[in-house]
Order: sequence, then structure tokens, then C-alpha cells
Amino acid sequence: MHIPEKKGPEISIILPCLNEEASIGFCIDKLREIIENHNLDAEVIIVDNGSIDNSCKIIRQSGPSLKKAKLVHEPRKGYGSAYMKGFEVAQGKYLFMADSDGSYDFEEIPRFINKLKSGYDFVIGNRFKGKIEEQAMPWHHRYIGNPILSKVLKLFFKTKVNDAHCGMRAITKQAYNKLGLKTIGMEFASEMVIQAGKKHLRINEVPINYHKRKGTSKLKSFSDGWRHLRFMLLYSPLFLFFIPGLILFLLGIISMIWIYLGPQEIFGLKFQYHPMFISTILIITGYQLIFFGIFAKTYAITHLGEPEKFNKLYKHITIERASILGIAIIGSGILIYASTLINWLNSTFDALNETKKSFIALTLITLGIQTIFSSFMLSILGIKEK
Repeated sequence: MHIPEKKGPEISIILPCLNEEASIGFCIDKLREIIENHNLDAEVIIVDNGSIDNSCKIIRQSGPSLKKAKLVHEPRKGYGSAYMKGFEVAQGKYLFMADSDGSYDFEEIPRFINKLKSGYDFVIGNRFKGKIEEQAMPWHHRYIGNPILSKVLKLFFKTKVNDAHCGMRAITKQAYNKLGLKTIGMEFASEMVIQAGKKHLRINEVPINYHKRKGTSKLKSFSDGWRHLRFMLLYSPLFLFFIPGLILFLLGIISMIWIYLGPQEIFGLKFQYHPMFISTILIITGYQLIFFGIFAKTYAITHLGEPEKFNKLYKHITIERASILGIAIIGSGILIYASTLINWLNSTFDALNETKKSFIALTLITLGIQTIFSSFMLSILGIKEK
């Protein structure tokens, strides 16, 4: 006998909940009203993230008023943990997410879902294009934190999202499964936008209104903002390592050549030997940061599923070629040291006045060693997981 496959709901509405006794009942009532008024085929999944107030009690009392409501528990604390648990149990084709603090208007749900049905993979709200209720968002979030973090994300990852940390979003289940999200904290919001861009999802941003939350906010302005920024830097080795490294390296090279051709003088101050210490530090540090950037990019390609845009470059950077280059650089440094030693011997061991050459020799030998061993490290990172 053929048993028909059980059909799941079309929409899964997911709300994380951590000590939201002041708002969760209100949210459940609004969701029931929206689902009934718009005849939505939707389930509501409320993910308790370790509440110690009356939130769960209120959910159990109010939940039965929703035909398809689930209360699930996620013991791992974190915004991302709660959402990933909700997504795991969701059965809908379309996933809608919003905070359970009463700050978002659930009347927007049909509009978000219709955007997905029209062909978009990911829809995110923009609070700054809508109306922000008085005292709904602290001034430093509204004018400093959110705009800066959104601009950094746009710069690093070429996204067109202007309110990257808006909590009202919708995504198709199929698109979500492509993202491979991993972060458990507030940076989950950034990771979702970053991965949506990297996976070339069709993204739409819609203006929404934002209301003053009910109850006490759990957001920690500095630490949560830093988590977002740190995550963006870690996901962008170009800006974290490569560009700063290149700047330091070039500054070191230019300053070393300038001082070597000296002595130089600026505003009566003579630059002769000691500033070359700084030049050496800049060159070595910058060179190592450049390699760190290459390491990070290689790891992202081989282990995190990044697009392989640098295949041609990696074909040219082999252990053998890098080792030959490293040996040549070391050899140059040794030759400079040797010439210095010969000059000293020929001067019958007089005072050694070859300090500048010694700086250059030391720098070259160090760069050569870095080049050789970095090529081996790059080769290790380039091994792909099966």
C-alpha cells in the first residue's frame, strides 16, 4: 500500500528567545493574527536559548493558539546557535526570521515571502529606509555602529546590503543549505550576508519599520560590534593581512633605499644608520603579512569552499620555484656580508664602517628564509580535503 508523503508547511517562521517574557506573548498573538488574516501555510518555531524567566511558560500557554507551533531548546548560548537550531527543525520551503522582542512588524511577512516567490533567494530588511520609532535604536547604533559595520562589509565583500545587521530576513531553504553557516554568536548576521554574496544568491533589500523593543536589550554594543568586525576581518585576508603587509613592505623598501643613499636630513635631523632598524622591521613584518594573506586565502579555497580564482597563481608558486628564489635572496645577503668582511680584512681590522650593508644583508637573508619555509606552508595548506 502506498503511503502518501506527509506535506510540510510552506513557511517556517523562526524566533530566537532569551528571557523575552515581556514580548513573547505579544509576538505569538501577532503571528496568529497575521497567519489567519493572510491564510499563510506556516509553522512557528520558537527557539529557547536558555531563558530563566517566564518566557517558556508563556510560550506553552499561548502556543496552542497557533495551529503549527514548536518550542525547541538550544543549550548552546548565542544568536547563531538559536537560529541554526531553528533552521535544523524547520520544514518550510521559505524561512522567515525575526527577533522576538516586538521590534519588528510581522505584517511584513507576506511581503518578504512574496519576494522569495518572485525569484529572490534572500530578502533582508532595511530599517534606515523605513521609519525608526523614537528610542528604538540607540544613537550610537543608528549613526555610528550599524552604518560603519555595513559600509565595511560592503567594502570587503562587495555586497549591496545597506543594513547588514537587520534581524528581519527571509531565505529559501534551498539557498540556506548552500551557505554552510558556522558562527554561533551575533556575527551570524554578518556571516549570513557575506556567504549570501559569496554564493551569488539573488538578494533583495526592502524598507521596514523598526519599533522600540519590549523588555531589556541583551545587545552589548562594543563586544558585539567587535565580534562583527573581527569576523569580517577574518573572512577578508586581503584587508587583514595582504594590503597592510604590502604597505609596510613598500615603506620599508623605500625608506631603506633612501637612508642607504644618505645620510639624509629633514628639519635639521640627520638620518644615517639607526633608522634602518625600522626599515628592516617594516620589510620583514610586511613580507610575513603578505604571506599570511596568501595562507589565509589558500585555506579559504581548500577548506571553506571559496571560489578558486587564483589557480593560475598557485600553479606558478611551487615549492621548487620559491626555494630557488629564497636561496637566491639568501645568497645575495651572504655576498653582501662577505664583501663587508673582505673590506674589513683588507683594512687590517680597523673599525668596521659597513653598518648599512649589514642591515641590507640581514634583511635579505631573513626574507630568503621566510620565502623557502612559507612555500612549504603554502603547499601544506593547498592540500584539499576529500
